[in-house]
Amino acid sequence: MVVTLIVLCEVGFWVLLAAGLGLRYLLRMPRTGAAVLLAEPMLELILLVVTAVDLKNGAEPDWKHGLAAVYIGFTATHGHYMIKWADGHAAHRLRGAPRPAKPPRYGMARAAHEWRMTARAVGAGAVAAVLLQLAIWYIGDDGQVASLREWQIKMGVMSAVCVVWALSYTVWPKKPKPGTGGGEPEDDRPRERGTTGTFR
Repeated sequence: MVVTLIVLCEVGFWVLLAAGLGLRYLLRMPRTGAAVLLAEPMLELILLVVTAVDLKNGAEPDWKHGLAAVYIGFTATHGHYMIKWADGHAAHRLRGAPRPAKPPRYGMARAAHEWRMTARAVGAGAVAAVLLQLAIWYIGDDGQVASLREWQIKMGVMSAVCVVWALSYTVWPKKPKPGTGGGEPEDDRPRERGTTGTFR
């Protein structure tokens, strides 16, 4: 049931995203569209409650409960970023807003971008680790919590790999190939859109 709900939450995220953007830019209902987009965290709340109830009802903790914590962690730190990305492109295509800046590819601008993405990944791992620890305390020392602790270790390893990845772009900044030029946007943060009212 938990795995099925994770899949439904992922599908629900994209359905809400499409519905919210459609309301904002096709039906010209920006407030209603924004309300739909802001409802997305309810999906993670439902998953959290169902997972907790499943454990309370005596389900043996396994990889499914760990996966639920990881999913919640990543949607908590990446969900809003994805919504802003999609909103910027929808505003560009449907309302004539400026084209969203692409992520930088070279130099310290690329390093800064990698550190921002790393911060999101580490944040996701931290959220997942906290949820897993809460589940471990909830189950108690006499419960089968080994699988949950394994997920905590995986989140630690993932965070370390992301930090090393970002650090590599700081120590060895990527340079453009000769003759290709280096002109590109400085970062991937959304720009002001004037009257188009993109989601922030």
